[in-house]
Amino acid sequence: MALQLSAAVRNARLDAIEATIGTSAVLKIRTGSAPANVAAADSGDVLATLSLPSDWMEAASSGSKAKNGTWQDLSADDDGTAAHFRIYASNGTTAHMQGTVGTSGADLNLSSVSFTAGQSVTITSFTLTEANA
Repeated sequence: MALQLSAAVRNARLDAIEATIGTSAVLKIRTGSAPANVAAADSGDVLATLSLPSDWMEAASSGSKAKNGTWQDLSADDDGTAAHFRIYASNGTTAHMQGTVGTSGADLNLSSVSFTAGQSVTITSFTLTEANA
């Protein structure tokens, strides 16, 4: 039998992610391959830097947690093709999460992965799902 967790435990684990990263989290969208793990040094060029809303994730429900509010950068930092993202504590340097970027089916989805400096960037979807249901 595979390990199973109640929805309450899965929700608590998900809510702990936002609590640990904290309010005023910073999301950076970058070019190139993601580092081997979240503790490794940043890689790629920063295409966009987003200051996430104070309450940046909805409360977990049924083992998943979606973005809350508008995640937007009104002026992209550079030209390039987005490939991965990292979410940092409010200091913008302590990485806590990373994943893929795409237009659908990625960890973080946007309307386009092609960036031009100065353009507006809006995240269309981001959801965390806890396993072991």
